[in-house]
Amino acid sequence: MLAGRKYRLEFDFGQKLFAERLGGICRSVWNTGLEQRRAYRRRDAFIGYAEQCRQLAEAKADPDCAWLAEAPAQVIQQTLKDLDEACRRHGTWKVRWKVRARWRPSFRFPTAQQIPIQRISRTWGRVFLPKFGWVKFRLSRPLGGRVKSATVARDGRHWFISFLVDDGLAEVSEHARPGRHVGVDRGVVTAAVTSDGEFFDRRHADERSVSSMAPPTVTTGDAPGDTGFLTAGEARRYVRLQRRLARSKKGSNRRKQVVRALGDLMRRAWWRRADFNAQAAHRLTRDYAIVTLEKLNIRAMTASVAPRPDPGTPGAYLASGRAAKAGLNRSIVDKAWYGLETALRSKARYTGTDIRVVDAAYTSMTCSNPDCGKVDAKSRESQAVFRCTSCGHVEHADVNAAKNIKARGQTAGPVVSGRGDPTGSVKRQAPRTTVRGSHAAGCRVSGTGIPVSFRPGSESTTSHQSDLKDLQSQQTDTLPFGAFATIFRSDAGFRSTSISVSTPSAVTS
Repeated sequence: MLAGRKYRLEFDFGQKLFAERLGGICRSVWNTGLEQRRAYRRRDAFIGYAEQCRQLAEAKADPDCAWLAEAPAQVIQQTLKDLDEACRRHGTWKVRWKVRARWRPSFRFPTAQQIPIQRISRTWGRVFLPKFGWVKFRLSRPLGGRVKSATVARDGRHWFISFLVDDGLAEVSEHARPGRHVGVDRGVVTAAVTSDGEFFDRRHADERSVSSMAPPTVTTGDAPGDTGFLTAGEARRYVRLQRRLARSKKGSNRRKQVVRALGDLMRRAWWRRADFNAQAAHRLTRDYAIVTLEKLNIRAMTASVAPRPDPGTPGAYLASGRAAKAGLNRSIVDKAWYGLETALRSKARYTGTDIRVVDAAYTSMTCSNPDCGKVDAKSRESQAVFRCTSCGHVEHADVNAAKNIKARGQTAGPVVSGRGDPTGSVKRQAPRTTVRGSHAAGCRVSGTGIPVSFRPGSESTTSHQSDLKDLQSQQTDTLPFGAFATIFRSDAGFRSTSISVSTPSAVTS
């Protein structure tokens, strides 16, 4: 099976600058290829990966696009391949731009032969990256398999490399305990509760276990003093940094320093949350052959409340419960519901566990007593107490909901996809007109239907506006990649940095 191994890289100053430059080039190639595909679709035409790669090779020979030659060929070709896969899976008009303000620099080396690896010591290794040379990385765990590819990305102030590894193991088809079935209810007070009465939550996360048979004493998800996955000292420092951020001036160096410090704290919480989900998923997939979850639209559940204008007072707004909804959203995000589901599906490959998803409607209002099953909202007396109004059955509300989820999973059986399209099928889309396509690409359209301003995300420049306007108005049969790349050359960012690269010799992978 394929698995990921992530390590922290130790770039020197020149390599760090070149990595930023290479990330900007890949972002520019992505935006260039996406705009070229949309321009072809507006003309009722199509361009694919092979043709874009051919035009990319021609563009690298153009003096105006000499910056494309600075990047390794396989890296920018892989960017176009990722773009092609995204367009086939989601459609050309739904693929997003890579905006500098909201995108972390990253690039991938798809060929294992080009990235030999050596072990230096017990805790350090090094990898040879094309046009970078040898780069040290922290060998925090063994690779445990054959390397297939490598992705380099920046997270905060540090760079990391993720190896795609084939560990040589086959997916398990049958669980060691085939008769065990459990339902899991996810909540804002307790992260996950099983139908067997086990409570998984960070309050129980210690060196011995991540769960407990006793529920947490706190009955609200955003309780006072609840610091989430931060320690008490980190929580106090986070509050001080937020106050300092409110006093800082936008665009100042001090504000950037405070934002970086806040990001470092939140990154620690994110790592601890991911570790908790991994441990909880390991426990569940190890002990149960079937794990049933409720189907939750988490994105819709965490959406903010729309403001309610006051019809009697222009410019004023009515109370909409925005603050209360924001607290609920924080609690949902802090529990990482989707992260737990993703971890379960990843761990299930090694144990043979069947992950099922059922409808979540009325699971918290239904009595789990097999002889009753009455649905009544009044049975839910509080967050933690369920008392059936029909039969008098009393149980913890989350455990009761988990039992209902388990019962629905037993009734539903294995989930079979109802979609007729095979995996990786091409989405067939009708071509869009120039006006509609320009709106989708972020253009302001004049009365004649010609785009007069181009803005991929928040980055619009005068050259983008005028050059794209002229290019869109051309009536030629082809729109070359080099023409778009010339327009997007400013997206690459950062000045070119030359570094010395040594040739690999006598390497062992």
